[in-house]
Amino acid sequence: MVDEPEASDSLRTFGAVHQALREHAGMSREAYADLVRFSKHTVASVELGRRMPDPTYVERAEAVLGNTGALRRALPTLARQPGLAAWFRRWARLERVAITLCTYECRMIPGLLQTEAYARSLFAGQLPPLDDAQIEERWSARAERQKLLRERPNTAFSFILEEHLLLRPSVTGEVIEQVLEIGELRNVEIQIMPQSRGAHAGLAGPMQLLETPENQRFAYNEGQRGGLFVSDPKEISVLQMRYARMRSQALSLEDSVGLLERMRGAL
Repeated sequence: MVDEPEASDSLRTFGAVHQALREHAGMSREAYADLVRFSKHTVASVELGRRMPDPTYVERAEAVLGNTGALRRALPTLARQPGLAAWFRRWARLERVAITLCTYECRMIPGLLQTEAYARSLFAGQLPPLDDAQIEERWSARAERQKLLRERPNTAFSFILEEHLLLRPSVTGEVIEQVLEIGELRNVEIQIMPQSRGAHAGLAGPMQLLETPENQRFAYNEGQRGGLFVSDPKEISVLQMRYARMRSQALSLEDSVGLLERMRGAL
């Protein structure tokens, strides 16, 4: 079990205010969690200052706790999320409430599927170089994100991975074993885009798509030094069209598992 990241002062303060409002209202964490429609674990993580609350959480909390406005006003002050790039934080907040999350990756194993050793090797190779504390911070943030796969069993996760990235020396049997294990979860689908497939709908680069509980759809594309958050419905429609085509062009779920098992056996 990986420890949760250390809380920042602003997150701890927000959590303490949140807990005080909940207790003043006479609600247990269990009862409150039911009302805001988040897990008891999520409520505890927010109150302990270990989790950045997203706007949906804050709006539901305000409605349940009397619409004082205290949490709503405090949210913009929580500028820093340890271990996450500034351009990724908005997407990370939406990840935590998404009802669907689709990822196509052609450069590396996606963060939600990475092993600790694989992630640390990526961090160690970054430029400018990271110090030990920064690497620990980044791994803690990634490990926290990975909990979503099991903490949100009603969220549908889809991954399409290029076969060639699984053939790199950094991809060990442990990595493939983890991908296979996660793929066994009822809410996760993992497909491999085979090298034998020539042109396909994703050649323009990696992408992520999600849908919120309010049925809003967003997309995210990341490059060398920044990320592009997409909210334009026309742009999202194009990306959804491409992702849907890729799902038909990639190997089936069963064939993808078969390929991964053969790769694992060859290592």
